[in-house]
Formats: sequence, C-alpha cells, structure tokens
Amino acid sequence: MTSTHQRAEIIKALRRVLPAHCLLSDPEQTRAYECDSLTTYRQLPMVVTLPESEEQILAILAICKQYQIPIVPRGAGTGLSGGAMPIADGLVLSTAKLKKLIRIDPAERIAVVQPGVRNLSVSEAAARFGLFYAPDPSSQLACTIGGNVAENAGGVHCLKYGLTVHNVIGARVITSNGDVLELGGEALDAPGMDLLSLIIGSEGMLGIVTEVTLRLLPKPSTAQVVLASFESVEAAGQAVANIIAAGLIPAALEMMDQTSVRMVEPFVQAGYDLEAKATLLCEADGSFAQVSEEIALMSRILNDSGAQQLRVSHSEAERLKYWSGRKNAFPAAGRISPDYYCVDGTIPRQHLAQVLLAITAMEKKY
Repeated sequence: MTSTHQRAEIIKALRRVLPAHCLLSDPEQTRAYECDSLTTYRQLPMVVTLPESEEQILAILAICKQYQIPIVPRGAGTGLSGGAMPIADGLVLSTAKLKKLIRIDPAERIAVVQPGVRNLSVSEAAARFGLFYAPDPSSQLACTIGGNVAENAGGVHCLKYGLTVHNVIGARVITSNGDVLELGGEALDAPGMDLLSLIIGSEGMLGIVTEVTLRLLPKPSTAQVVLASFESVEAAGQAVANIIAAGLIPAALEMMDQTSVRMVEPFVQAGYDLEAKATLLCEADGSFAQVSEEIALMSRILNDSGAQQLRVSHSEAERLKYWSGRKNAFPAAGRISPDYYCVDGTIPRQHLAQVLLAITAMEKKY
C-alpha cells in the first residue's frame, strides 16, 4: 500500500511535469475513472493523468518507474472487458487529450492520428475522399482509436472487413522504460518481428500508443440491410450459421435478443418487432448488382431458417435507422441496470445457437 506521505510525494512530482488541468487526485475527480463500461467492477485510482504530449507521457512514465507505480492506460472508457480497470495504488494514464488527426493521404489510403481521436471522426474526415475506416464498434461515436488498438475493437462490419488488427498498419508506442518504438509502417512489410500485432489487443500492458496509422477503404457505392425476426434466439443463431455455411460473407451480421430490442425501440423507433425473441440485421454492400444478388440470397436463407418477418432497407436513411438500434443497445442497458449488464464475449460460430439457448435458460431461471 502507498502511504499518505508517498502519495503526496508522487503527486508533487507529477505536478512538476504536468499542468494543473492534466492531473486529477481528488476522489471526486478520479471517480469518473473508477471503471470502464463494465461497471460491475470499480476501483478508485490513486491519481489520473491526462497528458497533452509525448514529452509529458515520458515524464509521467519516468516518475512511475522511480516510485514503482503501476500504470493503467485509458482511452474513452467505453470498453466492456474491464481493460481500463484502475489499481488502487496505481496511476491512470488517459490519452483523451491527444486528439490530433495528423493527416489523411487519399492516394495511399491511410490516416495518421493520435490515440484520442474518436473512431467516427476518422470516417467523417475520410468521407470527402470517398474513403472510410472499417472498424465501427457500437460506441463508435465516443470510443477512441487508442482504446480500439488496446482492445482490438471490431464492430458490426468486422465480419467482412476485419478487426482493428487488420486495419492498423503502424503505431508509435512508448514502453514503461521510456523507449519510443515505431512499429509497422506505410510500407507493405516491416523488418523484424511483427510486434504491431502483439501491441494491438494487449490492453495497454505493453506500452502507451501515441500515434496510429490506419488503413482506409473505398466507400461502397451501395449498401442494404435485411431486418429479420425470429421466434427464438436458437433459430436466429442457426440462421447465422446457415448464412456463413452458404458461402456468404455479409458486410455486417448482428443479433439482438428481445430484451435489447425492447430497450432501444422506444428511443430509436426503428420499427423492430417487439414480440420477436431475436432480431437479426444482415447487410450487404458493394455494387448495385452484387448487393441485389446477396440480399436476395440472404432473404431466402433467413426465410428457410424460420424468419417470421423480413424487411429490407430501401434508402440510406432507412438502413442507418435499422442499425441505430444495434448501435444504441449498450447505452440503452443503463435503462434497466443493475439488473442487466453488458459483457463482451466470443462464441465459436458452430456453437452459437446452443450457447444462446443456454443463456436464455439462465435468464429465465434468475
């Protein structure tokens, strides 16, 4: 345990290298950092720092090394895995103030950004060049690129376009010893071991990311989504397996159970079926001919899998409306918490239906 005297000494040292607005030590100030969006677990940190430059990060790390203080890096705190969970005697290092979009190169299809840049801001800035950044977590409006790198974030379009690890080509990282590393880069390959893939998804345990080079993709000319409702989560889970088994790779494929639908529908008014036990959103993108063919095939598979209702978006506004419910599912959980929490997890595709059935049985039990 850090003594009161040691804590005062550490804070005094941090004040020498940080402006007052970049250092939080009062419990009322640090309480906002006691957890990420996995609110089941909470812990007040000893101190929170919000550096505005690499130089300040290096100074913070030097003090942490001197006093043997554990460090927990933090992005926007929208993660659901406890990756930003503080330590009682530790320091939270937030990258929220490092939010410069350094450059976009439409010819090379890359964006170079600081870690505090919001995910959605990248696609908004790239849109004028006909480009977009593929990973789009549900928290896209608020989550930052640094946090995406730490958590290897995906999003609704990760099935076709991959996770963060597939869309980041370079990163500048500072280790706890103060070493500055340039990992990956704009070339097709980089010398040495692929440490970039090691950093992505490491939840900040291997270093502080201060700059990220992202791969941008051409924006598809057309996109449509099928909204399908099912009488059970098991049937919806099997429909997912049937779509993939047919050789289709949807641009996005997401499921919501009845609880989630009833949480979000009053807010988004997307026209979801409130009586359905499960709802699937299945999207195709690309050329008009390609999308038309894929939507027809998806619709046939969904019908054969037992879908009770099928609706296809016929405009961009309608497509975004359908997705708005899924994008707001996690925030909407706050309406019925603490009885309902969101936790990230991964289920092998072939076991999806049976795992969902087991979860449903457990919900009924409790």
